[in-house]
Amino acid sequence: CLPYNAAMQNSRPLSLLDRFLMSPLSLVLAVVLAFVIGAASLPLTDVDEGAFSEATREMMARGNLVSPTMNGNPRHDKPILIYWAQAASVSVLGVSEIGFRLPSIVFAVLWMLALYRFCLRHGDRRTAQAAALVMALTLIVGIVAKAAIADALLNLFIALAMFGIYDFFVARRDGRDWPAQRRILWGVYGALGCGFLAKGPVAVFFPLLISALFFVSAGRWRDWLKAVFYWPGWLIFLAIVVPWHVAVYLDQGDAFFRGFYLKHNVDRYADTFEGHGGKWYYYLVVTPFILMPFTGWLAAIAGKVVGLARRQPLFAAHGQGMLERYLLLWFVVVFLFFSFSGTQLPHYLLYGCTPLFILLARHRLEAERRWLAWVPVVLFAALLAALPEILPLLAQSVKKPYEQVQLAEMVASFADQARWLLPLAALAILGLALWRRLPVWQGLVLAGLVQVIAFSGIIAPRIIAVTQGPVREAAQFVQQRGENVVAYRIIRPSFSVYRQAITPTRVPDEGELVFTRTDRLDQVQAKLPPTLVAKPVFQRSFATVAKVERAAP
Repeated sequence: CLPYNAAMQNSRPLSLLDRFLMSPLSLVLAVVLAFVIGAASLPLTDVDEGAFSEATREMMARGNLVSPTMNGNPRHDKPILIYWAQAASVSVLGVSEIGFRLPSIVFAVLWMLALYRFCLRHGDRRTAQAAALVMALTLIVGIVAKAAIADALLNLFIALAMFGIYDFFVARRDGRDWPAQRRILWGVYGALGCGFLAKGPVAVFFPLLISALFFVSAGRWRDWLKAVFYWPGWLIFLAIVVPWHVAVYLDQGDAFFRGFYLKHNVDRYADTFEGHGGKWYYYLVVTPFILMPFTGWLAAIAGKVVGLARRQPLFAAHGQGMLERYLLLWFVVVFLFFSFSGTQLPHYLLYGCTPLFILLARHRLEAERRWLAWVPVVLFAALLAALPEILPLLAQSVKKPYEQVQLAEMVASFADQARWLLPLAALAILGLALWRRLPVWQGLVLAGLVQVIAFSGIIAPRIIAVTQGPVREAAQFVQQRGENVVAYRIIRPSFSVYRQAITPTRVPDEGELVFTRTDRLDQVQAKLPPTLVAKPVFQRSFATVAKVERAAP
């Protein structure tokens, strides 16, 4: 069932590199580098990580595990499952970066294992190993896997549901007994329920739509109806989803239903939220970056994959291209759906990237246009290598004081070993590209290891230290003082996480501390009566903490 000559490949003697890439050691190394490094030390990022983490912290502090809040106000952005997962982790590890991020790491590893097992069922171990390596080393996956947000959780359950749907298709096509088919459906509906509890209707919408298109294209629409109207499966789904919805209704009334289902689903798709709008071509531009270093490899095999899927006769359920058709439909539907969304973010496309990891692994010996496979990653590596030189140019072009401060610190942070480490990484990737005897897929996996070392070990720590380090330090400073603190015109939920207390947003009163941006301290002063003065007691980069005191006579 493999689209390449696996017998020829397996007949070759394995080199040392082959043995390494096909060993569990390579997967462990990829997971540690991409999912784990920095998760326990880098500050939480705002707004998303800080918002999820603060909602979890408040939920635990209030002893209310039903209704998340942020800054004391109901938070209707997501259903409850990610908050429960973070609460379980934090209860063991404490209020810490790793406490909030561990669930994402665990769910990303489970997502990778689910991918591995699916490839074993419909391919072989070498394909499964290659697909897992590609997934772990893809840029966007490494970012999401250690972010304290709901996306690793959602992607796991979407993948489990989609894998189960194809397993059911094969079981029906091949005439397997009903108990085996029934067990597959139980798993699918369980995954749909958990996905719904993680991020809502999107976890059900895509599996239903994609499976309908696929089963109809294979002439098996009756099998699809049998699965969709399998009522014990819906009982499983409802048993997972309904109890919390009843509990949140009893706690808040219909506020969550109006806030989440209408505002954060219907309205988010129809309109632009929080400035995250784009054009129909947004994902055409973004996709090459989020799939690094495998963008060129995907382009090199795209023609053959599409050709194989198209050669499979319409309304025929047997043939080598059925899995290709399913995987392509999965990606294309997600891509098109979000291309016309009013709100667009890079990680939305990740819901449709799992099939790409499988396609790359299945067709890893067919990337004949070596130059096409390597050009994007070499150019991307060159861009990262030039980052220490690009940042000073950007710093000269910005006008806002807030941006000037951050870029100036960014320039200083990349003026150390990064000036030669990043070019060294780019040279390593160029060397792999020029190694003609190295198979393309193996070279790109090695390039992925180099890329993740550069990103996790050099780039991310410096950027996050500049953008989030001052917030963490300011929060720790005020926590030690034990005084009342408010925030003024600054949205940094992680500040409340680190000080482990809600931070009201308003003009400060006499005797209070105020957390604000350094360039907005004058605005705070302007809001105060003439008899009061906001005196800075902590200042680091863009973050300032001031004490409101009586002005000297």
